[in-house]
Amino acid sequence: MTERSDPQNTVKPPSADGLAKAASAATQKGPPPVHLWNPPFCGDLDMEIRKDGTWFYQGTPIGREALVKLFASILKLEEGRYFLVTPVEKVGIRVEDAPFIAVDCVAENEALTFTTNVGDRVAAGPDNPIRVQFAEDGEPRPYVHVRRGLEARIDRKTFYRLVDLAKPGPHAGEDWLGLTSNGAFFPITRMADL
Repeated sequence: MTERSDPQNTVKPPSADGLAKAASAATQKGPPPVHLWNPPFCGDLDMEIRKDGTWFYQGTPIGREALVKLFASILKLEEGRYFLVTPVEKVGIRVEDAPFIAVDCVAENEALTFTTNVGDRVAAGPDNPIRVQFAEDGEPRPYVHVRRGLEARIDRKTFYRLVDLAKPGPHAGEDWLGLTSNGAFFPITRMADL
């Protein structure tokens, strides 16, 4: 953990407990407005979100679901780095891939609505696009935008269900297999590659 710069060493380094208390107080009246908070950087916390969506603190999984949801609610992305923020402090954390996992999707009313591992519900569309990257081995890595630049990786079972819903459509002058949600088309793969 990186400590704050303090010549007299009177400022304590950030802690998960202190951050949780401050976050709990700040979120009691609804979703926290983290996009409005710009507190000073207080250092890095030994916290990581692994590729499978598990949150770790000091190398140990955080087992309390309510605590994970609380931390997820104060997560912020700035210039490619992830931070937990409260009105008075900002601490850096590590994220292996995407901070959330989309664990389910429902297709209804011409929209695809995803549910994440931390309880967010988001309908894909122009403001919440679906994108697919391909790993070096050709394995698809699909994501959906959740909020303020934060994405959820779509888990395998959900992605396979989405592929069953996919239909051909034009994209970048070519025919692609893709998904439509809230009037937006999201390409998955070129038809020529099938």
